[in-house]
Amino acid sequence: MRDYKKLDIWKKAHLFTKQVYQEVLPLMPVEERFALTSQLRRSSYSIPLNIVEGCGKNTNKDFTHYLDNALGSALEVEYTCLLIFDLGYISQDKYDLINKPINEIKAMLISFIKFLRDENNLSPFTFYL
Repeated sequence: MRDYKKLDIWKKAHLFTKQVYQEVLPLMPVEERFALTSQLRRSSYSIPLNIVEGCGKNTNKDFTHYLDNALGSALEVEYTCLLIFDLGYISQDKYDLINKPINEIKAMLISFIKFLRDENNLSPFTFYL
């Protein structure tokens, strides 16, 4: 079993989720509470949760499946942030502040997934971004 707390990708995703909760969700209008606000909340915490769940799996193939799910959630967050920006719920500065780390998280996930899918590499324990 892998220790998710040692993975830089998990650390970054965890901090990002806290950032969304502290800096974006409070800005959302009440009428979006059960729509965009809920979607952004769920997709943001889904990223680190999928990494954690994948760490409990025994094979790289299973772990990679959960990292793929985390990447899908990261893409959901990216689009939801774009939409709430386009709808005028957040400023350009807030959008830029959120967009930068989500792009970094996506890149880290893609790199980690590629690493784990490399048949010549046997140990995921040596990969800490």
